[in-house]
Amino acid sequence: MKTIRLKAGKERSLLRHHPWVFDGAIDRGRADPGETVRVESAEGRFLAWGAYAPSSKIRVRVWSFDEAERIDAEFFERRVRAALGLRDRLAIDSDGVRLVHGESDGLPGLVVDRYGDTLVAQFGSSGAERHKALIADALLRVTGLRRLYERSDASVRQLEGLPPATGWLRGDGPTECVIHENGWRLSLDVAEGHKTGYYLDQRDSRRACAELTRRFGWGDVLNCYSYTGGFTVAALAGGARHVTSIDSSGPALERARRNVALNGFDAARCTFLDADVNASLRAFWAEGRRFDAIVLDPPKLAPSAAHLERAARAYKDVNRLGFKLLQPGGVLFTYSCSGAVGVELFQKIVASAAHEAGVEATILARHGGAPDHPTGLAFPEGEYLKGLVVWRRP
Repeated sequence: MKTIRLKAGKERSLLRHHPWVFDGAIDRGRADPGETVRVESAEGRFLAWGAYAPSSKIRVRVWSFDEAERIDAEFFERRVRAALGLRDRLAIDSDGVRLVHGESDGLPGLVVDRYGDTLVAQFGSSGAERHKALIADALLRVTGLRRLYERSDASVRQLEGLPPATGWLRGDGPTECVIHENGWRLSLDVAEGHKTGYYLDQRDSRRACAELTRRFGWGDVLNCYSYTGGFTVAALAGGARHVTSIDSSGPALERARRNVALNGFDAARCTFLDADVNASLRAFWAEGRRFDAIVLDPPKLAPSAAHLERAARAYKDVNRLGFKLLQPGGVLFTYSCSGAVGVELFQKIVASAAHEAGVEATILARHGGAPDHPTGLAFPEGEYLKGLVVWRRP
């Protein structure tokens, strides 16, 4: 077993059970990509077992802080069983579920989603990649399913020195699925689109959108960055008279139309715009259009801290436009999935946007990832999704 020795004083985060070791903390030692290493303090004290990544700034991702544990097939099955056991107890109203959420489930770099009878996995770290076969076997054994599709095409793979990889790992067949969520039917294709095919983390936010649409009796709703129409379906289910959905992806909008039809809603209650969101919002303002509720759920604008300043400006700009287009008494659902943008900073950005729009506003609710996307207590970096439901005072 190869050993990684840390510099003096660099063991503090591991003693608090944070699962990452950065390259600058290492004094000596190296290993092959994904190889299990023993991490020690400068004095030779055992700290953790981890997976080594020679190409990444995160040089070691921790598998276990237990010196007696062995990283083998039984280890992966235990971790998978524990992750699925948690989801079973959450009583999630969907057959689209995040089963494994990386570091927060003790499986760094691994994401696994279930869509009905199909599993989709992303192996985003050298360690997960090295043990891919063992992990795949454990997933099928524990779930009892037979189909596992790989979507290891996220940009994080490049940071680990890994090429993209997609396709069936186990089983085969069609890649299109229909899941049930909050009483709705939603179609997706696991071989295409964002993440593993759908944004499961926004499940509870979509339900809240439907409930508030029903309570407020909204007429016109605007869904920006609508992707495949999850919030569009939610607003229609809540009784919205008309929903305008904007996205820059024609195929995503086509699937959104399909999802509207799947749930039996009249297509005349929808408008779909293949367009740039900011340009569309400015055009609506010039036309004098207003909306009772607006959803702003943009893609990740700050992939790292280096992009933070530019992302903050972009978030403020789109939220300012959103506030200006809200009817007095209307509600803005606004989100950020950028991990580099913390909860406090995001609120400050939205508050600044409201001020520049000349709007007084009140937070009705705070949203985060659905509970099947947990955050390890010692791993705050895992809390990436944050949202505010903001009421524009009349």
